[in-house]
Amino acid sequence: MYNICVILKPQDVVVVLKLCEFDGKRPPFAQIAEELSMSVSEVHGAVKRAQAAHLLHGPELGERPNCKALEEFLIHGLKYVFPAQHGAMTRGMPTSYAAEPLRRYIKPGDEPLPVWPSPDGPVRGAAFEPLYPSVPEAAKRDSYLYELLALIDAIRDGRVRERKLAEKELVTRLRSKDHGSRDNGKS
Repeated sequence: MYNICVILKPQDVVVVLKLCEFDGKRPPFAQIAEELSMSVSEVHGAVKRAQAAHLLHGPELGERPNCKALEEFLIHGLKYVFPAQHGAMTRGMPTSYAAEPLRRYIKPGDEPLPVWPSPDGPVRGAAFEPLYPSVPEAAKRDSYLYELLALIDAIRDGRVRERKLAEKELVTRLRSKDHGSRDNGKS
């Protein structure tokens, strides 16, 4: 018996979340890469690492996300593997409790809103480094992906109430898609 150590990279999580939108078999790597502003080789590597970590099923099941394992990892492990990194005030895209869907439940206090740094972002706030540099660009194109990424940021760094709401919303979204519908709310 061999011990296999799988080293996940942040982009692996982004790729798996993107794959939650597709029905049936995984689309071509080139399509995913374009939609995520990544290279084809980054997407290919992410899929292979996610399969090794059991976050994606193998080819026999269309390389679809393993929903139960993904939920468990995102809720209980992500904040330890990819902890939140904060920076100075900057222009960017709101994330965590400052973005939908949590924004409708949580009123911001006096502290600066968490934002992914982006020169053309709509607000100024405290820098919250995204899981991967292309996240702001990919989120602009895909509202469903944006919501998932903002929810996992709340899980990575939120207060207890924010984390609990984010967990509930994340599970609802992942289960409602059932890794099926391609209607991903792209803008």
